[in-house]
Amino acid sequence: MIALPPLSLYIHVPWCVRKCPYCDFNSHEAAATLPEADYVQALLADMQQDAGLVQGRRISSVFIGGGTPSMFSAQAYRELFSGLRQQLDFSDDVEITLEANPGTVEQEKFSGYRDLGINRLSIGVQSFDPVKLKTLGRIHGREEALQAAEAAQRAGFDNFNLDLMHGLPGQTVVEAVADLQQAIALRPTHLSWYQLTIEPNTVFYRDAPVLPEDDALWSIQEAGQALLAEHGYQQYEVSAYAQAGRECRHNRNYWEFGDYLAIGAGAHGKITRADGVLRYAKTRLPRDYLAARRHGRFTATSGLIAPGDLVFEFMLNALRLREGVPAVLFEQRTGLSLDVISAALASLRRRDLLQKDESRLQCTPAGFNYLNQVLNVFLP
Repeated sequence: MIALPPLSLYIHVPWCVRKCPYCDFNSHEAAATLPEADYVQALLADMQQDAGLVQGRRISSVFIGGGTPSMFSAQAYRELFSGLRQQLDFSDDVEITLEANPGTVEQEKFSGYRDLGINRLSIGVQSFDPVKLKTLGRIHGREEALQAAEAAQRAGFDNFNLDLMHGLPGQTVVEAVADLQQAIALRPTHLSWYQLTIEPNTVFYRDAPVLPEDDALWSIQEAGQALLAEHGYQQYEVSAYAQAGRECRHNRNYWEFGDYLAIGAGAHGKITRADGVLRYAKTRLPRDYLAARRHGRFTATSGLIAPGDLVFEFMLNALRLREGVPAVLFEQRTGLSLDVISAALASLRRRDLLQKDESRLQCTPAGFNYLNQVLNVFLP
């Protein structure tokens, strides 16, 4: 029997001022005028279609991602959440995160977000180096990045994340550490610090920049992790570091194979049912998503996850956590017996890639450093 896990809600806002050359997310350059009101109504109609999947369950966290959600006004989100609260039951201590990019925010907008109940921000800085920001195609400079973090604090956000990349084109160890030092100086409660990767269907994939060599990337990783630990940021996931008690609850729910509703163009959801685990995706292109409101069919694909894929997806998420998860969670969240992966687990433990404690699914330090090799064992 599959146990019902915690439930989250993901909301996708697909527009950006400009598409970055490294970005493979479902984001689209915005026209001069955003269809805020129409999109909010489409989101509410989309949610009405899905609300029956989770009757009686409470929303523990919300994440508004993109794209650049901070392009929308506080009033748009006020109308959205007013409508959502009529359809869904939110926990009293619900965590609500909104992604924001420097260059699309100002003090008044941040204050408006905070007043309506958004209580966590994730600010996409990526770098404080003007040259690197230009290479990454960002619309902001160093000063806008600093001002965004300061504006968040003035608006009353005592819980915010900074997104920061390393391994940037031409970046040295000294430059990468300097970026991290500046981020720490802004006193975020959480840092997402991850290596730039070149993904298909991006400008960088077609015209690849020269990235640091592997030895330099390893030195950056070691120096950065030591600096973060020194300042009280503990790594709890591959690219996530938090002060005590400030881990992102929404993302933890993903990694612990929890459930999440998903609304918005191209949003992906996962819901546990009596007959298995349902995975679905919404219509991807913004114009098609807006048009879907007329016929009420927002879902583009939907289906139960096959057992082999279920094993891989669970392990792909759970082993990203530094401390792993209790082994019993595998059976609770997948409905499968632990026996189906016992041989793979035994093999990884013999190779010192998984901890010997059979009550947990947790990588050793070596396994965590070579996570892709560990995960390959669980491919269907």
